[in-house]
Amino acid sequence: MQGKRKYLLTGAIVAVAVIAVLLKYWDYVINPWTRDGQVRAQVIQITPRVSGPIVKLPIRDNQLVKAGDLLFEIDPRTFQANLDQARAQLDETGDNYQALVQQVEAAKAMVDVSRAAITQAQSSIKEAESKIEKNRAEYARQKELLPRKATSQKAVDRDKAGYEISIEERKTAVAALAQTRASLLESEANLAEAKANLGAVGDANASIRAARADLRQAELNLEFTQVRAPVDGYVTNLNLRLGSQAVENQAALALVDINSYWIDGFFRETLVGKIREGDKAVVTLMAYPDTPLEGYVDSLGWGIAQQDGSTGFDLLPTISPTFEWIRLAQRVPVRIELTNVPDEVELRVGTTCSVLVMTGSSGSEKEKPPVAAPRALQ
Repeated sequence: MQGKRKYLLTGAIVAVAVIAVLLKYWDYVINPWTRDGQVRAQVIQITPRVSGPIVKLPIRDNQLVKAGDLLFEIDPRTFQANLDQARAQLDETGDNYQALVQQVEAAKAMVDVSRAAITQAQSSIKEAESKIEKNRAEYARQKELLPRKATSQKAVDRDKAGYEISIEERKTAVAALAQTRASLLESEANLAEAKANLGAVGDANASIRAARADLRQAELNLEFTQVRAPVDGYVTNLNLRLGSQAVENQAALALVDINSYWIDGFFRETLVGKIREGDKAVVTLMAYPDTPLEGYVDSLGWGIAQQDGSTGFDLLPTISPTFEWIRLAQRVPVRIELTNVPDEVELRVGTTCSVLVMTGSSGSEKEKPPVAAPRALQ
């Protein structure tokens, strides 16, 4: 009887242990999980905006830098000289602009003079016409008086000469009017040319705006000689040295944004149907198997690369062989955003992890501490 109790007690202990193990693995049986996970982050390619030799390099490989820290400096002397030249060019452009303004004012004055001369010539014509009428009447009167011996031939000849002179004076005034009108046309043409050479007035002037733009570009180029960190992050793949030539628009080093880490879990396509955005996730890094990380499903990928049909040798499509009796499930990326990363955990881009998604937990208020995946599933 005592032996039976011993066996029953042993069996009960084994049963409890089996149940505990089954409960331990239960979450990893009913919920989607994968060992194909990877730590990701935004990697910024630091690219200089100008070319030149590097004269300052205060960083080292794998160093943590803060946003705004100097990464390296390109020799600024050439760009300082360009800036000085742009400033001088702006001053010269301003002087030329003032000279053109004076030319416009002078051309306007000539137009006013020509218009005044036209007015004077028109007045002279009217005076000449009045004088012609007066001299014609006097000449006619003298001719009527001559047969009656009431005047002399000398007086008639004198009035005739005055009449003819007034006619010539009108012709001169008409010629002067034509000349002043031609001068007005020439003055107006000179004014139009001066205005065209000047362009827009004030800050809208094209030459001034171009000179200011050149100055601003020179200022920016000088500023671009100091390449600074755009975000907080780790410098990686630093192969620069003092004296190295930085080339415009060619990446010089990489910067890992420490505030952008996420996890890409690649789940079998047979499992993604259970996953919803907002579902809680447990991430177990291979580097920290006993420190599970909390997270949630941010999004699910909407497509993966198609292999069959891609161009291969001789531009023919590449078709992978398939077996009718077995099909391999494709992997779909699921983006996991981490909500709590302990201070002792250092995330590194490209390292692997296991990811478990707690289905049906989207919007759940109940908090459950994350449990590291069993070693057999990591």
